[in-house]
Amino acid sequence: MMEQLSVVSVTRSVTALVGLFVATLAYRGYRRNGSTKMRALAIGIGLLTAGVFAAVIFAAMIGGGNGVILLTRGLVTVVGLCVVLYAIIVA
Repeated sequence: MMEQLSVVSVTRSVTALVGLFVATLAYRGYRRNGSTKMRALAIGIGLLTAGVFAAVIFAAMIGGGNGVILLTRGLVTVVGLCVVLYAIIVA
């Protein structure tokens, strides 16, 4: 059981790090070109990857049960997708 938990933790951490790297690249594109689409895309990708990871860790640290953790994860994911959608359609 402990091996499965550590494998899950490692894969979630790697996902968060890669997502943060992609978000950083998008943010650098925003700073270079001043494109609000790139800024929104950077925020959305950051929320979808590192934001979800941080929110789940925080919810678990404050003692939230599985329902709270799933709700937190879902809310951050929806907000991240809305920001990405904003970047694609509006900005």
